[in-house]
Amino acid sequence: MTVRKSTYECGLDAAVDVVGGKWKALILWELHTHGAVRFGGMRRALTGISEKVLIQQLRELESDGIVHREVYAEVPPRVEYSLTPLGEALNKALEPLGEWSKTYMDEVVARRAGVA
Repeated sequence: MTVRKSTYECGLDAAVDVVGGKWKALILWELHTHGAVRFGGMRRALTGISEKVLIQQLRELESDGIVHREVYAEVPPRVEYSLTPLGEALNKALEPLGEWSKTYMDEVVARRAGVA
C-alpha cells in the first residue's frame, strides 16, 4: 500500500495526493464516463494496468471517499465501482486541467522530445 500523507501544505497538495499516480485520473474518467463499472470492465478499459495495481488504486480511492464499492450477494459474486458525490466533485474540479491538456499537450510533447 502507498504511504499516504497525514498533513498538507495547501488544498492542491491534498488533491494531488488523492489523484496522484498514473492510473487514478484514468479510473475517475472511466467511472465518470460509464457510471458503475465492474472490476473486469475497468481492467479491460485501462489498457496496461495490472490487476494488483488496479485493486490498490481502487482501494485508495474508496478509502478517500472518492469511489463507492458495491458488493452484490450473487453467485458468482458481483462487485461494481462508482463515483461518490465527492468523486463527482473531484472530477468536476479536474475538468479545467483536462482543458489545459487539450490546449497545450502538443507543445509539452514537443518540448519533451526536444523539438520546441
